[in-house]
Amino acid sequence: MIDREQYSDAREYVRAQIRHRRRMAALRAAVILLILSAAAAFFVAYFKVRSVTVEGSSRYTKDEISSMVMTGPLGDNSVLLSLRYRDKPIRNIPFIETMKVQVVAHDSIRIRVYEKTIAGYVDYLGTCMYFDRDGIVVESSKEKLKDVPEVTGLKFQSIVLYKKLPAENDAVFDRILTVTQLLSKYGLHADRIYFSTTSSMSLYFGDVRADLGEDQYTDEKISNLRKILPSLKNKKGTVDLVNYTPDTSYITFREKGS
Repeated sequence: MIDREQYSDAREYVRAQIRHRRRMAALRAAVILLILSAAAAFFVAYFKVRSVTVEGSSRYTKDEISSMVMTGPLGDNSVLLSLRYRDKPIRNIPFIETMKVQVVAHDSIRIRVYEKTIAGYVDYLGTCMYFDRDGIVVESSKEKLKDVPEVTGLKFQSIVLYKKLPAENDAVFDRILTVTQLLSKYGLHADRIYFSTTSSMSLYFGDVRADLGEDQYTDEKISNLRKILPSLKNKKGTVDLVNYTPDTSYITFREKGS
């Protein structure tokens, strides 16, 4: 407070009042700035990520996912990361649909990765065009994924990323996905899936070809393949399951060169 009696001139008193108010305003601003700086420093230090758990990623390591997520300003802040990656669509990382960051503790986060469903790929002009169960091309890459079969025999005039493969029969994609799921179910990995012009399907396992024929008894055929393939190690030839039925169990093997 400024004592009016200290000033004989009213104008001096007014100027003193203004100077006092300015000092008080500057002091309040300095205190507020100090409080905000302390709060910001606490926010940055307290929520700094020191522990990361990654779930759902089969194609990238924990360190790779962490480095993808924890980027940019305050990229190691658990609260900001959880807001930034709340089911955020991922556009620049191959084979990943979305990622979600959950705060486990103030300095710990869990990154949940949701990968794109890949049914297979076709080789187009030297590039692997990966497609999903609906035949939509979801990725293009020079990298060949070991757990995704190449699909051959289908003819395309052109292939466009994020567009459906222009196949004559869309049912082929359902069949491809069914077969890849059954292969996974029985612990098998086919190098290649081949479709003939009559939609007859063949699977390639190294030097062994398995002819499945039309879309009948596919589960039973692949189940039998699991039992047969170990005995065909180091052999070359064709397993014929085209006429297989659960009643006849008709299966033959024609060794190459015989």
